[in-house]
Amino acid sequence: MKSRKPAGKHRDAAEQWHELLRPLVKKSPALAKKFLADVRAAKLTFGRRVHCPFLRPYFLSPADERRVRHVAEAIAAVAERVTTAALNDKTLFAQFHLRPEEERLARLAAGPGPASTASRLDAFLLPDSLKFTEYNGESPAGAGYSETLSDIFRKLPVMEEFARRYEVHSYPLSAKLLDALMTTYAEWGGKANRPQMAIVDWKEVPTWSEFEILQARFEAMGIQVVLADPRELEFDGKHLAAKGKKIDLVYRRVLINDIVAKPAECAALVKAYEAGAVCVANNFRCKITHVKAFFAVLTDARNAALFSPEERELIWRHVPWTRVVQDVKSNYGGKPIELLKYIRKRRKDLVLKPSDEYGGMGVTLGWETDAKHWERAIEEALPGGKKAKAHGCWIVQERIPVSRDVFPHIGAGGKVDFRKMLVDFAPYLFRGRLAGFLTRLSATGLANVTSGGGQIPSFRVERRKAGPGNQQGRKRMRDSGSVSV
Repeated sequence: MKSRKPAGKHRDAAEQWHELLRPLVKKSPALAKKFLADVRAAKLTFGRRVHCPFLRPYFLSPADERRVRHVAEAIAAVAERVTTAALNDKTLFAQFHLRPEEERLARLAAGPGPASTASRLDAFLLPDSLKFTEYNGESPAGAGYSETLSDIFRKLPVMEEFARRYEVHSYPLSAKLLDALMTTYAEWGGKANRPQMAIVDWKEVPTWSEFEILQARFEAMGIQVVLADPRELEFDGKHLAAKGKKIDLVYRRVLINDIVAKPAECAALVKAYEAGAVCVANNFRCKITHVKAFFAVLTDARNAALFSPEERELIWRHVPWTRVVQDVKSNYGGKPIELLKYIRKRRKDLVLKPSDEYGGMGVTLGWETDAKHWERAIEEALPGGKKAKAHGCWIVQERIPVSRDVFPHIGAGGKVDFRKMLVDFAPYLFRGRLAGFLTRLSATGLANVTSGGGQIPSFRVERRKAGPGNQQGRKRMRDSGSVSV
């Protein structure tokens, strides 16, 4: 992935922030330690590690936001349409390479409503480029963390002066997520005015602290929430229950991979879903476009008839060329190719990934790999290969431009230094509408929390106009709070 620096208004805001931050850090060495303490106190941890050891948020302009919204919402709409099409077309369905049990779950009657109530696109945003690397259609994590980080950053001393110069807008992710879940519940046929919700995942997951954050925020908005391990669910043939409470709505965070791997532990959830006894969001159909092979479906010319001319143009501009690794003939740029021959020849321009893993697991960046290891990775990724047997099909994807920028990093002893980091900018879509962002930083070519990357909040910023009202920046920043997008 070719690295580029951000430019324009985004860079101006970042430079202003650094200009204000440096004297504060020098004057108050304890500022960084207090920030980390606040992060921990707010349960912003992944296991024992804090999510955010950085003292600057990500800034985007209103124009950036409009650009991302247009493309992200278009891809989310295509994902829902392709899901429906695949369920009615075996040839198309086969292109997603789901395992038999995953297909069975995907084909269970789900009732009305979207496959993905909550989804996320992973992207790299630059002044002249916006490319998406994958679509996370299966209840993506991080929204609770992102919103809470925004709250913490708004209270930093540096924000007071920064807000005199810029209008600062954040994203009410928990409210938007709850609204999406309630809308899906009503569309599914739910009758309760205040349905009892369960957030369901394994107790051992490192993201459990986020469930506690969302539970507190949802309950503050009037919806009772129980946090439950799949093993704590009970189904009596009519009702799903958790910890003695009848459940109306499951916000499912347990992955379908785990449901397939641990059928006995997840039996109550699956049986209640199959019986139509509970609304589950995201439903099991989301698995179809969640796999990375979805981008192979989008970019393969044989599927062009699925999309309008405008959609084909959008896909060409914003989705990297992707293919499932197989010994087949394919196409690139409208020209026929022998796929394996092409992959071997273009190592420095390609990346290999398992179609159905997360956290950067198994990713091989061709430009960071020698020819010998690249050949081995290809052989293991082919059907019947070592990696394919363990993880299912693999995809090959075209290298894209990535964004890198300098951020103040809190190191040992609370010392702050400035580091150049890769910036992964991932829009959340709730019922297909842009709701906010997960923004991750990494010093390596992979940006994700599970592999050690850090998370920061994103703010939309706009320079204030000169004039007497500019002196009221601090009050306006407090009053503006979170704004909807």
